[in-house]
Amino acid sequence: MSATPKPTSSEDIIGQKYDRCLADLIVKAGVGFGVGVVSSVILFRRSYSIHSPIPTSLTLLKCPGRTWPIALGTGFGAGAAYADCDRSFNPARIPGTRIVSAVEAPASK
Repeated sequence: MSATPKPTSSEDIIGQKYDRCLADLIVKAGVGFGVGVVSSVILFRRSYSIHSPIPTSLTLLKCPGRTWPIALGTGFGAGAAYADCDRSFNPARIPGTRIVSAVEAPASK
């Protein structure tokens, strides 16, 4: 009994690529969201008096003037994930890559 590896089907390869793209999207959009929240808190820091309550993360998301860094960071993360996914499905878009047909390929010795 020899252990010959089974050839991987094309559906499995595509499924693995989609899974990798989805995981990449979740991670990069999440990191962008976190960077957006942190930058929003840093950029739009307000001085509060003793009588005013300290803002929570919910009040940060309710105010439309302070949410643009969150949307921008999430969009940058999603765009980076889309570009990586596009490169994995279409390797011809990788700079410096050339697709050679069987006619043009040199015969191997």
